[in-house]
Amino acid sequence: MVPLQRFFNLLKLDKKDVSQLFFYAIFSGLISLSLPLGIQAIINFIQSGRVSASWIVLIILVVIGVALVGILSLMQLRISENLQQKIFVRSSFEFAARLPKIKQNQLYNNYVPEVASRFFDTLVIQKGTSKLLIDFSAALLQISFGLILLSLYHPFFIIFGILLFLLLYIVFKFSYTSGLATSMKESKFKYKVANWLHEIARNSYSFKNEITYDFALEKNNLLVTDYLNYREKHFNIIKRQFSQLIIFKIIITAGLLLIGGFLVLSQKMNIGQFVASEIIILLVINSVEKIILGLETFYDVLTSIEKIGEITDLELEEEIFNHNPACYTSINLEAENIGFKFPDSNKKIINDISLKIKQGEKIIINGENGSGKSTFIKILCGVLEPKTGSIYINDETFRKLDTNQFRSQIACILHGESTFEGTLLENITFNDPNISFEDLKWALENVQLTSFIKSLPKGLETPLLPESKQLSSSNAQKILLARSIIRKPKMLFYEDPTSNMDETEANKIIDFLTSDKNNWSIIVSSKNPYWNAKCNRKITMHKGNIQLDINTQSLC
Repeated sequence: MVPLQRFFNLLKLDKKDVSQLFFYAIFSGLISLSLPLGIQAIINFIQSGRVSASWIVLIILVVIGVALVGILSLMQLRISENLQQKIFVRSSFEFAARLPKIKQNQLYNNYVPEVASRFFDTLVIQKGTSKLLIDFSAALLQISFGLILLSLYHPFFIIFGILLFLLLYIVFKFSYTSGLATSMKESKFKYKVANWLHEIARNSYSFKNEITYDFALEKNNLLVTDYLNYREKHFNIIKRQFSQLIIFKIIITAGLLLIGGFLVLSQKMNIGQFVASEIIILLVINSVEKIILGLETFYDVLTSIEKIGEITDLELEEEIFNHNPACYTSINLEAENIGFKFPDSNKKIINDISLKIKQGEKIIINGENGSGKSTFIKILCGVLEPKTGSIYINDETFRKLDTNQFRSQIACILHGESTFEGTLLENITFNDPNISFEDLKWALENVQLTSFIKSLPKGLETPLLPESKQLSSSNAQKILLARSIIRKPKMLFYEDPTSNMDETEANKIIDFLTSDKNNWSIIVSSKNPYWNAKCNRKITMHKGNIQLDINTQSLC
């Protein structure tokens, strides 16, 4: 879908508001162009040397017309504000609803926070769309009504109208493609600069010494230089458009003054008509100027819509909702001939693995780095979709499974997961009203968090920063563990969930997680040897294959 189509689709969502804006613009345009006629009549009265009630009435009508135009503009502003608010709300929910559901392969080689930052283009769309609808509608209507009115004064003005539309066509025809292309490039490097600044802020300690500090500035300089190059190319297009307008204004103004004066001298037009026509011509030329100057806003809006469109076009996970879903009392998971490779690779990471997991099994997956452990766990918990083979849950294929129901029965802690900005309580419970205080207390005690929370002045209401910034790495992991078990799921998928804890604490938590009292299944990859001692099944992976699968049948 091209950017212009996306823009029209955006306007269709608020047809009522857009229609009202055009209605007020038409009404305002008619009133604005009736003012020169009133001024023409007033001048004719003045020339006659008579002061009459009609003259006073005309002045009052002109003043009322000016006031009405102002009131209509205020009403347009109100509708425009409503439209801006709708665009913001709709865009925010679009992002919030889509980001968690985008397929992982669609985000491959993308930095997800950068994807989310595209939301800021919504602000450009808000302001730009409002400006375009108000300014362009008023300008186009003033041009159209003005040319119709001028043609009634003298047929010569029809030529003026043809030249005017020819100018607008030439400007748009020969600059639209290049203007949009340079705007897209400019936007691309604008985001690169913003992302690099984000990286500097995220790794501020790494850039503190002289060498790394100079590197940060040098890279920023290169990115800013690229941005300025494309910004300059875009500005040259805007400058060319405005130069064409200046030349047009000079030629048209000189020509109309000369010809208008000639028509007055040859008594084909009176002085009142001449003054009124010049006022209309000025209004029309100003409207043309408003359109051409507004093309930069037009390019910005189309660019922002396209940038957001790149996100909304990403494929979402397929969700199948069963009307009468069975309640899982247990989950038996089976992987059959699972194969997986990344989009830019011809080599399989997972090679046709088959595996059965029964409810209650505690499984440790071992293997050297790059053996496929993390990828396999992500496939089993539904984060990644296998390229070949199938996943079965209680004899149902994963593709036909009610994914929402399945995910409500499992919990995952994968590499890169952290706390989000919110209270400690929100980070654990997500404000789920079904979680009781007893469940919360149970979870906190069993992941060794109780004493830490009691030490906090605000306790569970303590606000947390993104990425667990003010927490120790061990407490951050404990919060994630509490989050994972609080709903007492049927299956737990873990990647090094206790790696940052001291040995004593880690062992206590592992004892709890692998206890017979908890009937959940655990699939974990970890370098902590204590997991090997406590799990009743050990799987060793090598180069994407299961090399060894041992069931010890002993829970210690």
